[in-house]
Amino acid sequence: MRKAALSFGPHAGAHRVALRAAISIAVPLLILFWLDRMDLSIYASFGSLTSLYGRFHYYGDRLRMQLGAGLVFISVMLIGTLLAIFDAQITVRIMVVALIATLVTGIAIGFRWHPGGATFAVFAAGAVATIPATWINFAQVLIVASSAVLFSLALTATLGLLRTRSFAKVFRPLNKAVFQGAWSVPVTVGVGALLAGLIGQTFDNDHWYWAMVAASVVLAGAATTHRITRSMQRFTGTTLGVLVAALFLSLEMPTLALIAVIIVLQAAAELLIGRNYGVAMLVVTPLALLMISLANPIDPSVLVADRVFETFIGSLVGTVIAFVSARMRTERVDDA
Repeated sequence: MRKAALSFGPHAGAHRVALRAAISIAVPLLILFWLDRMDLSIYASFGSLTSLYGRFHYYGDRLRMQLGAGLVFISVMLIGTLLAIFDAQITVRIMVVALIATLVTGIAIGFRWHPGGATFAVFAAGAVATIPATWINFAQVLIVASSAVLFSLALTATLGLLRTRSFAKVFRPLNKAVFQGAWSVPVTVGVGALLAGLIGQTFDNDHWYWAMVAASVVLAGAATTHRITRSMQRFTGTTLGVLVAALFLSLEMPTLALIAVIIVLQAAAELLIGRNYGVAMLVVTPLALLMISLANPIDPSVLVADRVFETFIGSLVGTVIAFVSARMRTERVDDA
């Protein structure tokens, strides 16, 4: 388990994904900066995550996967905005985000998406649900997030055309989109996210969704060893990553410099995420905190402390549930 946590995977063409991810987030953020509407940057940032999907798939399958992921991101942000508009109780928000974790995990598994799991969807829904909103924000989410998703799709298609010089290769999927549902892992993820959120909100009313994100990451895999390894990597990487975030936040950089850092961190995250998840968290953590701070500036010390504490709760809950579910599977086998 320790060896798995420290091992480094192959490069596997990560530079191409890193370039696509960097451009996908750079253009929307720079446009919002030019419009002086950085308060909308969180919608664009989550929409740009569309470009991360299908890194190991050929262009037609990649575009279809990215379209599905983009629709999910837009939908969960709209749901999160509705929760904020109606000022739903925190418990209700947590229950809805846990349901999102379950459904999106099921979709990702059923259609064999890569990256799998519901990490981004939980993060997007939870973060947006904690930001005060009105009906104008609902329209802004629809416009800004949809624009970011469409730009990501257009970028993927353009890069594909430049590389293959063939419309057929870029726009024609190689495989049928066949859903193969398996709901044991999604239900486990949903339960873990729910418990993590409920425990997290008793200590922190603002960033409980980070506990849900951590639990969702830990429980996304079916194998117990994989789950425990992810728990170790998530908490250790996050703890060290907040130090990097604290450094950036303490500098009080101008907005344009902050955007530049986010772009670089997004590229670095994609260079590392497939090689070692724990090391990748050293850049993913400051990336997430800077994305939140860019749209909704708050006290850096509070942001950093909440991130570590909520991640600890989510990782702990995920680890406990991983052991419990493994025990239950063993008992069922023995009874059979």
